[in-house]
Amino acid sequence: MAEAEIDRKLDGRWDQRWFLGWRDICRATDVRTVITTQVPRLAYGDKWLLAMPSRGRDELQATWASFVFDYASRQKIGGTAMKYFTFMQLPVPLPVHFESTTIPLDRQLRAWIEVRVDRLNGWIADPVERAKVRAELDALMFHVYGLGRPEVSYVMDTFPIVKRKDEAAFGTYRTKDLILSAYDAMAEAKSSGRTYQPPWSQEVSA
Repeated sequence: MAEAEIDRKLDGRWDQRWFLGWRDICRATDVRTVITTQVPRLAYGDKWLLAMPSRGRDELQATWASFVFDYASRQKIGGTAMKYFTFMQLPVPLPVHFESTTIPLDRQLRAWIEVRVDRLNGWIADPVERAKVRAELDALMFHVYGLGRPEVSYVMDTFPIVKRKDEAAFGTYRTKDLILSAYDAMAEAKSSGRTYQPPWSQEVSA
C-alpha cells in the first residue's frame, strides 16, 4: 500500500513512525500465547492487530511481552484468536503501578525499561545476553504485578514448551532460572535499599 494512503488513513489519529501490535492467532501448540512487538508504520492484514498508545510505549511493550501477562491472557482465551475485545480485557498495569514500584534502580524506572526494550528491538546479537535482558524485564513485571516468588515459579512452570526447549538446549530450565535470579536480586535491592545489580554481573565480578 502506498505510504500516502497510510498517512491519509491515520491523519489526525497517529503521527508516530511505529505501531505496537500482536498476532491474532494464538494456539495451544505455540510457545507463547501473546506474540507482540513494535512494528514499522506500514499496512497490515487483520491477523496482525495494531495499538496506538498515547504514552507508555516501552512499558506496554515490556508488559505485553512478559510471561506474567501471557499467563493472564491464557485465562481469557477460549479459542485460537486474540481479538481486540479479548485483548482489551487483559490486566495491564496503569502508569501509577510502575511509578509506585520501589525497587532501587540505577536510573528512573521508565528510562531503565526503555534501555532494555530498545536493546531488544535492536536485536542483541548474543543470544545469552538477549535472554538475560528479557529475564530482567520479566522479573520486573512479576514485581509490578505483585507476585511472590512461589507464584513466579508456578507461573513459569505453566509454560511447558519453553521448559522443554530449554532443557533440550541447556540441560535446565534456563529461562525460569534467569528470571528467578533477577527477581531475587530485585527483591534483595528492595529490602536492603541498595541499587539493583544484575545477578550475572555479580557472578562475572566474583
